[in-house]
Amino acid sequence: MSIALFLLTFLFPPRTISVPALALPSTVATLSPRPVAVALPVMPVKKAPTTLTYRVTATTYWPEVDQTDDNPMETADGSIIPNRHSSKTRWLAVSRDLLDKWGGPFRYGEKVRVRGISDALDGVYIIHDTMNRRHRHCVDVLINERESDRGLEGRWANIKLTKYTEEPGWQPG
Repeated sequence: MSIALFLLTFLFPPRTISVPALALPSTVATLSPRPVAVALPVMPVKKAPTTLTYRVTATTYWPEVDQTDDNPMETADGSIIPNRHSSKTRWLAVSRDLLDKWGGPFRYGEKVRVRGISDALDGVYIIHDTMNRRHRHCVDVLINERESDRGLEGRWANIKLTKYTEEPGWQPG
């Protein structure tokens, strides 16, 4: 009970009024409600699109303690980054808000298509890692440290990220 309700009840106690009960006619007691037809408009149901495109910010990273945790060669899903990795490895770290564990649409091991970075970095990636919790709507592309010297390091805004679905190939009829 709230304090206000308690005070109102204390200051103004409910009063009971004794009135002799009125007898109801017998016809009122036997009445039943009549059925009423109700017409509701039918609204069309919109289907969710099969592939959603997310606009994210993309950056690049390589496995070193300054950019990752104290075990830079192990990703968040337990995968080990190959020693001779490069941007051709096609591994991706995503911000927590994009992972289904925190309410996002993507899962570890899922393939996604990245478009809008550059010809060298656009393509299909596999999600293996998670970015620091301070990042929102971001992806981090795994590259080799030597590739950063060749111009692959950077930050790109308004990148398109979609779930990858393989195109159905030719099938005999």
